[in-house]
Amino acid sequence: MAYDLKAVIAEEEALRRAARDLPAARLAPIGQGLALMPMTHALFASVAHGGGGGALGFSRLPVPFAKTVAAWSVGGQVAYVEAEYFGGVGEQRAVVWDGGAVVLGPLRVEEGEPFPPDGGPVSRALRRLGVVARPGEDEFSAVGLERHRHGGAWIT
Repeated sequence: MAYDLKAVIAEEEALRRAARDLPAARLAPIGQGLALMPMTHALFASVAHGGGGGALGFSRLPVPFAKTVAAWSVGGQVAYVEAEYFGGVGEQRAVVWDGGAVVLGPLRVEEGEPFPPDGGPVSRALRRLGVVARPGEDEFSAVGLERHRHGGAWIT
């Protein structure tokens, strides 16, 4: 089975305020006061301004949008995450901005690489955003990111 998530994650109300000028943006609450905004095809097209992805080594983060997300972080921490898996094999990337600057990452674990002892990139970004995991659980599971296998399913 495949898993594919590319999304902005931040405190829910702050993300709603930040995204209000993006008609293609759709948000979904994920728990612990956070929401995610999946990088759908429509959102990507609206924020890429004719360019492709590639900011900070991410596949679906257009440079102009990375600057926008950094600006949003003046009001609080904002993460951008990518996770892609097929048959249990895959990769993760994450970055967190705060006050307009990168404060974590960009983090990357490639296919076949083990997670570092302090967790995978997405869990580390979520931890930076304040997610608290119970014993035996990581932050990825604590907010239920496994509930949907594809980013668009969060908003359908």
